[in-house]
Amino acid sequence: MRSINILSSLLVAAAVFQMGTNYANAKNMKIEKSFFDNTDSGEKIEAYTLDNGEGVTVKLITWGATIVQVTAPDRNGKIGNVVLGADKVAPYKGDYLGSVVGRYANRIAKGKFILDDETYTLATNNGENHLHGGISGFNQKIWKAKKIKGKDYVGVEFTTRSADMEEGYPGAMKIKTVYTLNDDNELKITYYAVTDEDTVVNLTNHVYFNLAGEGTILDHIVTLNADFYTPVNDGLIPTGEILSVKGTPFDFTTPKPIKHGFDKLNNDPKGIDHNIVLRASGDEELHKVAKVLEPKSGRVLECYTTQPGVQFYTGNFLNGAFVGREGAYQQYAGFCLETQHYPDSPNQPHFPTTVLKPGEEYKEVTIYKFTVDKD
Repeated sequence: MRSINILSSLLVAAAVFQMGTNYANAKNMKIEKSFFDNTDSGEKIEAYTLDNGEGVTVKLITWGATIVQVTAPDRNGKIGNVVLGADKVAPYKGDYLGSVVGRYANRIAKGKFILDDETYTLATNNGENHLHGGISGFNQKIWKAKKIKGKDYVGVEFTTRSADMEEGYPGAMKIKTVYTLNDDNELKITYYAVTDEDTVVNLTNHVYFNLAGEGTILDHIVTLNADFYTPVNDGLIPTGEILSVKGTPFDFTTPKPIKHGFDKLNNDPKGIDHNIVLRASGDEELHKVAKVLEPKSGRVLECYTTQPGVQFYTGNFLNGAFVGREGAYQQYAGFCLETQHYPDSPNQPHFPTTVLKPGEEYKEVTIYKFTVDKD
């Protein structure tokens, strides 16, 4: 009987210790609001910094609901920034870096689509095609923001509106993007949208990662949970085919450096900028997208989503035009995992639909988790 009582006491003590640890972590989590910058017209841009007390912080601004900085520890506990960004608003004007993009992330061929037997014409801001919502998409809006906090997370809720026929899209739309950071080093992004008319919607975040914090991302080791991809024409519009990645530069079914298949690519500038068809895991709505390891620092990024695809982009078009904290960002300075529905879905009936109707709610989730490889 005495031994049972001692064991019970130890178990209770362990439980209390664990509760105390979790409580301490929760108390260490915080969110701070600060002034970021003014626009040329004098509008104030606010910043919100999420801190989970474990070395992971996320700085967000109301311009474009943009991620401007993320810090994470390396294998030795050294904290460093792992995304591309700037400390002023000017570089973000006309750019998508770190921002929420929409109404339609990625490309729509020739800026046209048919919905309910009516043809809609959008801006052609990427050659002859429409890109990331047009000339003034969600990345150029100043979003409203408010702090949120839970038992094991801190976050920001961003909201904005899109008028009927804004950038050529039908329907007045309300949009909400919620960022939360928890005590498991997970940055969760949840997108919501509702409309008063039939429309199309495809939201993502265009954050660029560099887990080393400097140099190029070509030696980052990537694994993608995907067996197929959608090939594209010269304008990066899907041909409509869904092909196997086997034997192609898009085959990351086993861990490989980003640059592993660049010699087989014939695009210019050379690199990957393709929609990868994700492999859903069982009946789980949230499925794994990727695991990325930066060998020198040991930093690891894992990505999960409810979306059917991801635009894997290796920073091919970075050319120094965006001047950030580390200076002008050159080619391959960062990579993107833009979780999404497939590009040009409104013109490709066999792709997963992006139509949103009145009475429905668009909701998609993406999680970026930061860990380390100790080896």
